[in-house]
Amino acid sequence: MKHSHSLERLAAVLIVVLMGLASVRAEASACSAASVAGSWAYTYTGTIFTPNGPLPAASVGHYSQDAAGNLSGSQTRSVAGASGVEDITGNVTVNRDCTGTGTINVLVNGQLQRTAVIAMVYDKNGNHARYIFQSLTLPDGTNIPVVLTIDGNKIFPRN
Repeated sequence: MKHSHSLERLAAVLIVVLMGLASVRAEASACSAASVAGSWAYTYTGTIFTPNGPLPAASVGHYSQDAAGNLSGSQTRSVAGASGVEDITGNVTVNRDCTGTGTINVLVNGQLQRTAVIAMVYDKNGNHARYIFQSLTLPDGTNIPVVLTIDGNKIFPRN
């Protein structure tokens, strides 16, 4: 009888320890702007819808993001075959569940060309991200309908 009480106590202690470890692990895996900070590379592809019809669009680029969510970088984009090099700046907000939003300004020679609002989700321990444009707005306030998705990878991933 004494032996079974000892096993019950041991089982209870193990359960408490395992629950504690699970909560520490869940806490450690929560996302934040700081946890996904670093150097990133990305591609985007999709369609821009104009009054004259849809245009294919694609881009490759890179950016650095700091722990506060501020980012800057550059990209080479092609819209209907016309290529251009652009700078990007912006800010992202990252939620604990690894979702987030970003506002990205696209500039050429320091002049604002457009502003994108994107939704994002981070996976693979914060080393990979998937994004979709929610809106694309010109400096004069004109909204441009788009369907653009982005695939991004940390250049120097963490384990």
